[in-house]
Parts: sequence; structure tokens; C-alpha cells
Amino acid sequence: MFRSKQFCLAAFCLWVSAVQGFAPVFRGFRFQSQRLLQNNAAPSGEYEYALLFDCDGVILETEEFHRQAYNGAFEAAELTIDGEPVVWSVEYYDVLQNTVGGGKPKMFFHFRNTTKAFPMSGQKPAPVTLEEQQALIDALQTDKTGRYKKFVEENAVCRPGVLELMDEALANPMIAVGVCSASTKEAAQRTLSVTLGQERIEKLDVCILGDDVSEKKPSPMIYNEAAKRIGVPADRCVVIEDSLIGLQAAKGANMKCVITYTGGTKDEDFYGEGADAKVPNLGSRGVTLASIFDPIMENGSDAELMVGLKDPPAVPAA
Repeated sequence: MFRSKQFCLAAFCLWVSAVQGFAPVFRGFRFQSQRLLQNNAAPSGEYEYALLFDCDGVILETEEFHRQAYNGAFEAAELTIDGEPVVWSVEYYDVLQNTVGGGKPKMFFHFRNTTKAFPMSGQKPAPVTLEEQQALIDALQTDKTGRYKKFVEENAVCRPGVLELMDEALANPMIAVGVCSASTKEAAQRTLSVTLGQERIEKLDVCILGDDVSEKKPSPMIYNEAAKRIGVPADRCVVIEDSLIGLQAAKGANMKCVITYTGGTKDEDFYGEGADAKVPNLGSRGVTLASIFDPIMENGSDAELMVGLKDPPAVPAA
């Protein structure tokens, strides 16, 4: 299934670059052109399949970093409701991460749905207008992001098997590789820089972060946009996720989804929500590119992924 056009395409790109002095027209295709020259990969629109990674919880188990960073921001702002400080417990944050996508939406959800009241900040009264509420959330998110970046820089360790699978996919000229994260762009970029390194980042075929799309997961918008940019049909895309809302986003985009669950998401009914496979992490089960894509190449959209590697479905209690 490798392409006979690759040599000609690479030669053409080199010729155009020489004539135009690396013209700005190629800047928008930096990821693709680097893979084309380094790996003989096809440019955007000519890949056969795609492997798309979420960031938080998939590449790096970050949710506890996020929780601590939020609590640090809440404490610094002296947030209280009815005299009680605003603190997110581990158990409550597990609920948030499996219910609400994005950082600001989590805070709005907490104050509008859980506490049903916005907090005072020190001696300042609770914000009343939408503009005041948005300003508070924006300030908290900025403080939280700075704290989170510091946690990542000091403690970041990739989850087992992620880099190995990503490198295997990056080396395969038939498969586009991307990252799709709902985290703020600043936080996600720092996470990727620390965990993947610049060389891998520049080989990615698509990278959609933060506010690059207007709707957060579980909306499928981020994965629909990724498929559009790389030119791969949804039924040939496989998403690696860790949460229920990530799974819902992938399935909403009609893509296959492999779950690498964390301590905070392990009890979710992923198979009941349509997951194609779930594992505690990619490394412990020896997940390879072949275990994911060989079945799709042979059987199409009806393929069963990772046979013999994935967790079996739970047996209902008698």
C-alpha cells in the first residue's frame, strides 16, 4: 500500500524550495514537509490512516497536577463560599474530569451547578454580572496554568508505551499522527514540549490545542477538524483517550477509540459507551501499531482491535 508517487513528490518539493528560497507557502505545512523529507511520508490528504492522541491523561497522567494547580489558584485568590474555602477533592475532581471538558467550563460548572453560587475573593463580594464572573474565571485560569506548567516541568513522566507507539506511527508513511487536546494552548504546549520534545512535535501532522476549536469535548468538533486537516476519513482514524468525555468526542466523530484509563477513570463504563478497546496503559499490554491497524486494514470499520491485549468486557453480576 506504499505509494509510487513519494519520490516524485519529494523531488518536486525540494525543487520548489530551491527555486523559491523556502517560500512562505510551505510554512503552513511544516509538520508534513518535515515528515515527507525525513520519512518519505505523504503530505496532508494522502495518508491512508490516522492515529490521534489526547494529551492530558494519555501522554502524561496530569489530572492530579491540574487539581493541585486549581486548588493553589483558589487558595491564592482566597475564594470562599459562605465562609468555606473552595477546594476540589480527588473524588470530586474525578467527577469533573469525566463530566466536563476544559478548565474554564469546569469552574463555571462548579459554581453554577454544584455550589450554585460564585465565591467571594478575599473581602471582595462575589461577582454578579456575566462580565464579572468571566473576569474571575479568566484570572483563576491564568494563575492555574502557571502553577500547572511548573508541576509538569518538575514532575513530568510519559505514560508507559506512548512514545514507542507514537514513534512507530511517525515512522510509517501510511499513517498520519496528531495530538488533539482541550487543555489551554499554553498548558498543552508546555506538556508536549516536556514529554515529546521538539523533534517529535515537528513531525506531527496535526496538533489542535485549547481554543483552536470553539467547542470542547465531548463535542466531536476537535476530531472532526483533525480528520479534515489531514484528509483521512473518520472510519480510518483511531483515537487514544483516557476519559469518558474524550471517548464521547471520538465516537461522535465516528472514529475508533482506544482507552488508556487512569486511577480517576478506571471505573467508567467505557465499553458501554462504545470503546473499541481499553487497557491500563499501552506499555503494560505491549500495544503496537499492528495490533491497532492490521485489523482495520483487513476488516475495515467492523474490525476488532487489540485482540488478546485489551481488557475483556465486564461480566454482569448474576
